[in-house]
Amino acid sequence: MAITKAYDQLSKRRQLLKKRESIVYSIQVVVDLLLTVVLLSILVDIKLGEIPTNYRILIVTAILLQFMIYSISGVYRRFGSFYQGAYRLSVLWCVFLLILLAIGFVTKVSESFSREVFLQWAVIGYILQIVTYAFMSRAIGVFRDKFVGRAECLIVGDGRLADHLYKSINGNKWLPDNVVGFVSFGRQVDEPVKVTSLAPMLGHISDIQAVIRYHQIKRVYIAVPLSQSGYVEGLHVELLDCNVDLIWVPDIYALKLLNHSIREVAGLPLIFLNESPITSTRTGILFKGIMDKTVCIVLLVLLFPFLLGLIVAIKMDSKGPAFFKQRRHGWDGRVFEIWKFRTMYLHDDKEVKQATRNDDRVTPIGRFLRRSSIDELPQLLNVLSGEMSLVGPRPHAVAHNDYYDCHIEDYLLRHRIKPGITGLAQINGCRGETEEVDKMRERVQFDVEYINNWSLWLDIKILVKTPFSLTSNNIY
Repeated sequence: MAITKAYDQLSKRRQLLKKRESIVYSIQVVVDLLLTVVLLSILVDIKLGEIPTNYRILIVTAILLQFMIYSISGVYRRFGSFYQGAYRLSVLWCVFLLILLAIGFVTKVSESFSREVFLQWAVIGYILQIVTYAFMSRAIGVFRDKFVGRAECLIVGDGRLADHLYKSINGNKWLPDNVVGFVSFGRQVDEPVKVTSLAPMLGHISDIQAVIRYHQIKRVYIAVPLSQSGYVEGLHVELLDCNVDLIWVPDIYALKLLNHSIREVAGLPLIFLNESPITSTRTGILFKGIMDKTVCIVLLVLLFPFLLGLIVAIKMDSKGPAFFKQRRHGWDGRVFEIWKFRTMYLHDDKEVKQATRNDDRVTPIGRFLRRSSIDELPQLLNVLSGEMSLVGPRPHAVAHNDYYDCHIEDYLLRHRIKPGITGLAQINGCRGETEEVDKMRERVQFDVEYINNWSLWLDIKILVKTPFSLTSNNIY
């Protein structure tokens, strides 16, 4: 009964997980939106002497689209150098303009807008945003150095997590924290130090109050293994009168994680150790689906004559249908039929076998299609039907899935997102035959990394890099 009351009281208090959106974030959003909208209005007024209805619709569309793209892709996040932020802003501005052009093309209204105004807006708008970004970056740095300063911090721990935390905090110029050293949690200070950072080991946990007073520590990070998390409560009580911020960093990275996150329900923190991006980022996945369908339609229209020529060439090269369909596992382990151009002679193999070097089953034109990955183009139909995505882990034959599931521990994690025509593994050279389990394990590592770090921006980068990785000596 007492526990129930405690949780009821907790749910009525302020949220445990608080939003910490900075004032800078809000200012940057407003400034960029105002810059682009005001600029477009001025250019239109100069050109036409008024702002017609179609341009007013464009302005509203631009505001909504720019806000969504910049927010989802994290263009306002403060990390890394100015050049990294400027590069990210440049790419996302190009994406914003391309989507506007695609909308105009699909709705057949692009002819009603001035190309001169659009080009001027694209160039001047980009320059203004870069200048504003540079000014705000510099202003924030000066303000922090002159008026805020950096708070002296201490890390409790001596393992890999503590070392990673030190490098992450002191390597991020946007954080006001400066880690001065470590204190060991589970051993004496004269034992061998496990951390590899340059910060010194200042003492043992039993000396922590003296260390805090001597170094004038304002914030303490607790970075200990899960096996020692039971000591956190005692340390919390011990430091109550030291006037320091106490921050617990759970070592959840000791577990196998997939798209992990932290949320809150009724004031209680929820740590998601394994979650599909499809359920965790619904807005982002919605835009991923829109991008998939839009790009597919455009590609199918543009490539139709080329695809038709390939169908004729395949039919003339050997007997059989132009297309080949095979059962494969997709999102959530669901089985679907994948489309490909037929690259082999008709044969009666009951067992699904990967193609090998000099495989006599491959037709002359099929060898070219496989080496260039053009045989994968019919999968645009799978994307259009919603069974696949443009970017994601490559789907494997059902028989291969059953085999590798027994040999690779996290193999089936690949199915937590829709499979793709291309993916992170493919642009990193993991293509073609996987005659060794280690080769497939490397692919799986890339696929899991993709799911863990998924974003619309990552999809765009993979799509841009894909044409440069289409040919490989490992594809037969």
